[in-house]
Amino acid sequence: MRAASSKAGTTGLTDTARRIIHLNYGFQLLFNLLWWMPVFYAYQKAAGLSDGQIFGIQSIYYVAFCLFEIPTGLIADRIGTRNCLRAGAVVMTAANLAPVVSASYTGFLVHFLAIAAGRSLTSGAASAYLYDGLRAEKCGEHYLKAEGTARALGLVAKVVCWPLVGPLMAVAHPTPYVLSAASAAGSLVCAVALPRLAGADGGSEKTDAGRGGGAFLRDAGTALRCVASSRWLALVMVQGVAIFTLSRICQVNLFQPILLDHGIAEASHGGVMAAMTVAEAVASARPQWLSRRLPPVAWVSILSLALAGTLAAMTFGGPWAVVVLLCLFAAATGFAYPIQRKLVNDAVPADAPRATLLSVESIVDRAVCALAAIAAGAYLAAGRLDALLWHSALATAVLIGVFQLLLRSGMVRRESAGPGVPPAPPGGTPVGADGRPGTARSRVRKQL
Repeated sequence: MRAASSKAGTTGLTDTARRIIHLNYGFQLLFNLLWWMPVFYAYQKAAGLSDGQIFGIQSIYYVAFCLFEIPTGLIADRIGTRNCLRAGAVVMTAANLAPVVSASYTGFLVHFLAIAAGRSLTSGAASAYLYDGLRAEKCGEHYLKAEGTARALGLVAKVVCWPLVGPLMAVAHPTPYVLSAASAAGSLVCAVALPRLAGADGGSEKTDAGRGGGAFLRDAGTALRCVASSRWLALVMVQGVAIFTLSRICQVNLFQPILLDHGIAEASHGGVMAAMTVAEAVASARPQWLSRRLPPVAWVSILSLALAGTLAAMTFGGPWAVVVLLCLFAAATGFAYPIQRKLVNDAVPADAPRATLLSVESIVDRAVCALAAIAAGAYLAAGRLDALLWHSALATAVLIGVFQLLLRSGMVRRESAGPGVPPAPPGGTPVGADGRPGTARSRVRKQL
C-alpha cells in the first residue's frame, strides 16, 4: 500500500489529502493577502490620481474580471488546475509590483488589470483542485471544513497584518505593494509544492493541453450545455447570487455609508471592520456548527434571509446595534460561503469542466453585483440609504421564496451522485451509499 494512502491519526485523512489541505491553506492565505487594500485609495491620491481616475480604474477592473473568467476557467480545465494556480500566482506577483515600478495612472491601471487576470485564473481553479484532490483520496467529506478553514485563515491574516500597513508605509512608502508581491510569491511556492492528482478524471490534470483552440470551444460548449440541461445546477448558482451580492455590497460599498449614517466616526471604522472580519473568520472555519437536521441547500436559503434581515434591521438600531448587526451579517456570510461553494461543486458532474463552471458562477455573481452597485450609487445620491437596505432585503426574500417554491413544487429536483447512490429525500439530508446522512454528492443529470 502506498504511503500516501496510509491513515493519519484518527482524522480519516490520507497523507496526500493532508498535504493538499495544508498547501491550500497557505496558497489561499498568501495569494489573497493584499497589504495595500486599506490604503490603495490614499496611495493613488498621493500619486496624483483624481477621484474620477481612481473609480474609473475600479470600474474597468470589475468588467475585466468578468471578461477574464470564462477564458481562464477554460485554461484551467485544459492545462490543469494546479498549473493554473501557479500561473495565477506569477501574474499576481507581477501585478503587485506594477505600482512600485510606475506610480501613475498607467501603472495602477496595469496593476488592476493584472490583478483581475491573476484572480480569475485562481477563482475556480483553487476550489476545483481542492475538491477533486480530496475526492481522489476518498476524503471528500473533509472538503467543506477545508474550504471554510482556508477562508477563515485568510481573514485572520488580514486582521493581523492590515494594522501594520500605516507604520510600515512611514518607513518605506511602497511597502504595501512590495509585501503583497512577496505574499503572492509565497503562494507560488505553495502552488509548486501541490501534488499532481492521481487519475485526471476530475479535470484537475489534463494531459491533452496542447490540442488547440478547438478543445477550448468544446469545453465552453460542454459547460453551457451542462448548465442548460440541469435546472438544479442553474438554480444552485442563482441561489448563491443573493449571498455574494449582499455581502459584497454591504461590506464594501455600503460599509462606511451605514456607519456614517449612524454617527460612527471614521476613526472607529477600522475597529468595526476588524470585528466583522473576526466574526466572519470564526463562522467560515466552523460551518459544521450548523445543525445537520437541515440540508445544505436549506441552510443557504436561511442564511440568505438572515443577511437580508440584518440589513433591514439596521434601519432601526442605534450605533451599537448597527455594529452588532454588522458582525452578525459577517458571521452569516462566513457560514454561507463554504456551504454554497460545496453545493455548486456537488452539482457539477465529475467529468464536466469544473473550473469553467465555477467561473460561470463567478461571472453571474459579479455581473449582478455590478448592477447592484450602480443601483446603490443612485440610492445614496438621492439620500435614500434606508430605502436601499429595505429594498435589498425584500428582493432577497423574493428570490429565496421563488427558489424554495421551485424546489418544493417538483419542477426542480436534486439528482443523485451517480450509480449506487440514492437521491436525497425531498427536503431532507442527502443519504450516502453507506446509508448515513450527509455523505452523498448530488450530481446533475447531464445531456451532453
